[in-house]
Amino acid sequence: MVHVTAFFAGVLALIYIGLAVIVIRGRYAQRLAIGDGGDNVMQHKIRAHANFSEYVPLALVLMGLDELNGSAHVGLSILGIALVAARLSHAYSLIVMEVKNPNMFLFRMGGMIGTFSVIAILALMAIF
Repeated sequence: MVHVTAFFAGVLALIYIGLAVIVIRGRYAQRLAIGDGGDNVMQHKIRAHANFSEYVPLALVLMGLDELNGSAHVGLSILGIALVAARLSHAYSLIVMEVKNPNMFLFRMGGMIGTFSVIAILALMAIF
């Protein structure tokens, strides 16, 4: 049973849907069938969604494998919370913050460092 992984997969799936809706609404508002229309704000929305979809599946696969291999639920839950926080930080930096806001970089960097850290820890747990 992979109860911890299932929980975080559900939470992250809802975030994924939220990011997809943000992209869809942006495209609808700008009358775009596909792409970003050269708009910087739209590019950020699309990248937030795409970046999420690039990293989260690997993290969830590793989490599920670690859980099946008997890793402690508390440790996996801490990593799941960190992953959710990291992905929200990254998306927030791209979608909500102004592109030229100096804090955008901190949220974005924090989101990526958090995501990479979680994936690296889960990978090491899978190896060892």
